[in-house]
Amino acid sequence: MIAHPTDFLPAPERSALLVIDVQERLAAAMPPEECAQVIRNTLILVEAAKEFGLPLAASEQYPKGLGPTVAEIRAALPAEAAPRPKLAFSCCGEAVFNDLWQAWAGRDVLIAGIEAHVCVLQTALDLLAQGRRVYLAADAVCSRARHNKQLALDLLRQAGVVIGSTEMFVFAMQRAAGSERFKRISKLVK
Repeated sequence: MIAHPTDFLPAPERSALLVIDVQERLAAAMPPEECAQVIRNTLILVEAAKEFGLPLAASEQYPKGLGPTVAEIRAALPAEAAPRPKLAFSCCGEAVFNDLWQAWAGRDVLIAGIEAHVCVLQTALDLLAQGRRVYLAADAVCSRARHNKQLALDLLRQAGVVIGSTEMFVFAMQRAAGSERFKRISKLVK
C-alpha cells in the first residue's frame, strides 16, 4: 500500500499522546544534554496535546525501582493522564492500559519517552500491530547509549513508524498561523 502524504502528519482530531517512562532514575542514567532535551520536548508535546484537546497518557516502568515521572512532566500532566505503572516493557503488555486502547480506538499515537530501544520500541511495534499509525518525536526520546537510540529509530522507521521532531508534529497539528492558538503554540517551542 502506498502511503498518502497526510499519513506522515498527525492530525489533532485523530491523535493521542503517550509519554513512556520519563522517570527520575531513568532520566539520571541518560546522557545529560539529551535527557534535558527529551524533558523539554516532552513538556512541549504535553502542553500542545492539552492545547489541541488530544487524549494523553503516561507510563512508569517499575516505579518502585525507577522512581516517579520527573517532576516537571508529572506537574504538567492532567489528572486523567496520571502515569500508569507497568512491568512489561511495552505499554501494550499491561492490562492497566486496556481501557486506554479502547478509549483511543481509531486514534494514531504520538510517542515520547525513555528508553528508545526498549520500552519505546516495544510499545511502538505493538501499537503498529494493533493497526495504529504511530508517530515518534525523535528529539523527545533517548537511550543511555546513543547507538541504541539510533538503532531503535532505524528499526522503527523500517517497521512503518513516522519519525519526526517535536516541532514538526506540533506545527503539523496547528496547520496555519494567525490564530491565538498559533501564538500559544509558538511560545511553547521558543
